[in-house]
Amino acid sequence: MRQIIFDTETTGLDPAQGHRIIEIGCVEIINRTVTGNTLHLYLNPDRDSDPEALAVHGLTTEFLADKPRFAEVADQFLDFIRGAELIAHNASFDVKFFNAELASIGRGELAAHCGQITDSLLHARSLYPGKRNSLDALCDRYGISNAHRTLHGALLDSQLLAEVWLAMTRGQDALLIDVDDTAQTGGAGLALGAFDGSVLPVVYATDAELAEHDEYLSALDKAAGGTSVWRALTEPQAEAA
Repeated sequence: MRQIIFDTETTGLDPAQGHRIIEIGCVEIINRTVTGNTLHLYLNPDRDSDPEALAVHGLTTEFLADKPRFAEVADQFLDFIRGAELIAHNASFDVKFFNAELASIGRGELAAHCGQITDSLLHARSLYPGKRNSLDALCDRYGISNAHRTLHGALLDSQLLAEVWLAMTRGQDALLIDVDDTAQTGGAGLALGAFDGSVLPVVYATDAELAEHDEYLSALDKAAGGTSVWRALTEPQAEAA
């Protein structure tokens, strides 16, 4: 499975107002492994960036003046992403810019050149509704260092998002931690698929632990001004026994 994490920097917010892509960053992931294969392009937009956009990315008109135009690197970009799943944070923003750039050179829309387009922001919102789900917030949530991110940069943001995406979609790969998988190759390890739950020991509370638990429930009863929920749940079971 080939995935491309991608990001752009632009001269402004709306391609319908003549704004252009000025930086493209792409990071390749194959079978959930970052391969180290990247694509990083600066582009000459033939216009100035809005002051608000310039404050975000810091890419001046002078810096971009000698860079290629999108039409000159379109094939390089399309070859890099061809057939892959594209993943971007707030993907609709980047896609509308690519669609405008591609339309200007008669190359259709971005979706026609890739397998599918996935919005990592929508995925994050489904996992953490009502929470902050910016790239910075997700880096904090997953313990990914973004201390070197003083300005937005397409490649840097793609590299951070790649780490976030893998953490956000990892799930739980095994029931047991550090299970030796040598059983799959004839060794003595225990494969997860062969796990026998009946061999787990059953540990019962000691009399001292039961007394301590009862004392704790009594404290809950006192704080609740009556029978606590835990007491109500356990007493009928005790009487039945």
